[in-house]
This record gives sequence, structure tokens and C-alpha cells, in this order.
Amino acid sequence: MNKINYQKKLDIILKQISDTNTKKKIMMHSCCAPCSSYVLSYLAPYFDITVLYYNPNITDKDEYQKRKNEQIRLISELLAENPDYRIDIADCDYDPNVFFGMAKGLEDCREGGERCFKCYRLRLGKAAEAAADGSFDYFCTTLTISPLKNAEKINEIGNELSEKYGVSFLPSDFKKKEGFKRSIELSKKYDLYRQNYCGCIYSKRQTL
Repeated sequence: MNKINYQKKLDIILKQISDTNTKKKIMMHSCCAPCSSYVLSYLAPYFDITVLYYNPNITDKDEYQKRKNEQIRLISELLAENPDYRIDIADCDYDPNVFFGMAKGLEDCREGGERCFKCYRLRLGKAAEAAADGSFDYFCTTLTISPLKNAEKINEIGNELSEKYGVSFLPSDFKKKEGFKRSIELSKKYDLYRQNYCGCIYSKRQTL
């Protein structure tokens, strides 16, 4: 069975939007500023973007606040440099208990396994719901930019949620076209805080 080329699917959609010369509205779940740096600059010419900062997997409140502040700062700097960009942020309540409830029974799963798949669904579900409530054209996530994340699974979940909520999911494998490399370069340019673990206590333990 051939793997789906999600970057090619994304290229087709972006060309269609470009041909209409009319931007679409997208709800973009962001895990952190570094991962969003490339995705925002890549999608902003095609979309009016609302960044959904929903990450209850970050189980340390100071860490959560630090990452959120970096996200806000990055958006501010991008807008200052690019007056044509339309980027807003939709903040969410900090509630790590949502993640712990979801992860119950999966505490010992390996990183990148079933617990992570459920975490993808938790965060993508929030984006899909918000997109539906706000009459957005699309929703997506920055998660596929990471070489450590399962882009195929993320797209599979996104498509399932698209059917559930009636909003188009933007397919992606943002690490393609040197997207991950570019996110590192942009993180250096904007002096962004880059963490060495995804966010949850379980991924943090594996870095120790």
C-alpha cells in the first residue's frame, strides 16, 4: 500500500486558493512557537489564521505559560514585519487534568504510541470544534512539522474529525520542503525558546 503524499495534497489546495485570489479562514492548532514559525509564514499568504493554543498535555504551569508567551510574541513580530498577514490567537483555559484523564491507563506507553495518538485527537478535536463554531473554512495543526510525530496518523485523525464536525481538514506534512529545518532557522532568527520534549510529564521523563 502506497503512502499518501500529504504535501502534494496540500500543494493542490494552496494552488486552488491562490487561483481564486481570495484568502480562506483557518483554525490552526499550535503546539508551540518554534513549530508554528514556519507554518505561519508558509500559510499566511493563503489564509486568515487564528492560532488555537490548546495544549493541556503541558503539565508544568510555568512551562505552559512560557511557551504561550513565546507564541504570542512570535505572532506579534510576524505581524510587525508583514502588514498583509492576518493572524489572531485564540487562547484556551489551562487544564492539565483533561490530559491526565485522557492518558489514564496509558502512562507507560512508549513515546509516539497510543497515548500520543489520543493526545493528537484531543488537541485536533478542539481545533475542529472551534473551526465549526466559528464558521472557518479549514482547520489544521502544526504537529506534522516534527520528525518525531506521526504525520500519517495525524492526517487520519484530522480527516475523521473533518467528517464529524463538517469542516475541511488541511492535509499536511509540514516537515517536507525543509520545513523542519526552516523552523529551526526561524527559531534562531526570533530567538524563540525551544524545548527538548513535547510537553507532557511522560515525554519529559524520557529526556532525563
